[in-house]
Amino acid sequence: MKILIVLTYYRPHISGLTIYAERLAKAFAARGHQVSVLTSRFKKDLPSEEMVDGVRIVRAPVLFRLSKGVIMPTFGWIANRLVREADVIQLHLPQFDAAGISFRSRLLKKPTVITYHCDLLMPPGLFNRLANIGVTFMNQLTGIFTHRIVTYTQDYADNSSYLNQYLKKLKIIPPPVVLPDVTHESVTRFAIEHNPQNRYPVIGMATRFASEKGVEVLLNALPEVLREFPDALVQFVGTYQKVFSEQSYFDRLRPQIEKFQASGNWQFLGELDPEQMARYYPNLSVLTVPSLNSTEAFGLVQIEAMMNGVPCVTSSLPGVRQPVKIHDMGAIFPIGDSKALAKSLIEVIKIGKSNFKNKLDFSRYQPDDIARAYEELFQEIHLTL
Repeated sequence: MKILIVLTYYRPHISGLTIYAERLAKAFAARGHQVSVLTSRFKKDLPSEEMVDGVRIVRAPVLFRLSKGVIMPTFGWIANRLVREADVIQLHLPQFDAAGISFRSRLLKKPTVITYHCDLLMPPGLFNRLANIGVTFMNQLTGIFTHRIVTYTQDYADNSSYLNQYLKKLKIIPPPVVLPDVTHESVTRFAIEHNPQNRYPVIGMATRFASEKGVEVLLNALPEVLREFPDALVQFVGTYQKVFSEQSYFDRLRPQIEKFQASGNWQFLGELDPEQMARYYPNLSVLTVPSLNSTEAFGLVQIEAMMNGVPCVTSSLPGVRQPVKIHDMGAIFPIGDSKALAKSLIEVIKIGKSNFKNKLDFSRYQPDDIARAYEELFQEIHLTL
């Protein structure tokens, strides 16, 4: 099949959505499909077109940004060509430009599937509110024109006002999760480099520094954790400087963070590549996902951590709480409750990660199996056209 994948940001941009799309695109290519990705040229130094791991990436020029979105005047012209070339279309939402793609696909009778990653909730402000309304409206049109909609869990679907409108089109498919194999020696070297004082416990948080991720919930929980474990170290992985639309949030939390940095209890590791992440997880005592709203729908990092035997402490958001529930590896705390987060972290650390036994095989997240599930969905649609 010729598969066209469309999303606003693709790699090297880092987010759960882009990582999901990249893993799925590679899996499709490995299964013998011709895969094209249509996305934005969000950095001027990125090539307009290239082949990476068997995937053709086509980037539309960006004229300017609007909040977290981008304006691409030639996007529609490029989309016309690529949609006609493709046999099937996969769209990643939220995405402003997806409505036009799904409309073209409907006219040309091309099987089209949305992967719905999360609701869109922009930062405060009149302009962001208008942008949120605009993207939400375009997502609604996309849902009308598309044939099927995929999301990660039934839990998230049951609690999403968007997905509840399209229950007849809904299909639950777990996300693709995979990490490269690394040696025990390289894991040890990572620990020596980033935790030379061998502080314990090590609390991980892997995300971009954004208001919806609940960084302040962890910061407010940390004093209680330090009373129990004075040498605890938080290792924050992900973009934390100059995150678009989030600088004021970082500046507000900076005094708390600098205090913990000065005492050696907080460390920023920055962006890590997949191999570095595979060395990062085994050195953690626990991973936390204290997200605050429905822009977080699952938390792929939880599965990555659990694959390395690391339990997770996560907020009770629909979808986000599912990895802990499914695999019984960690604890769930009320959304935004710092005291409950501190209590849960302390309890999980005291139990010890070696005492958490995974209930299920993680093979359900293998990218090849996820790609096969999408293939079956495309075939099912094709038979109805």
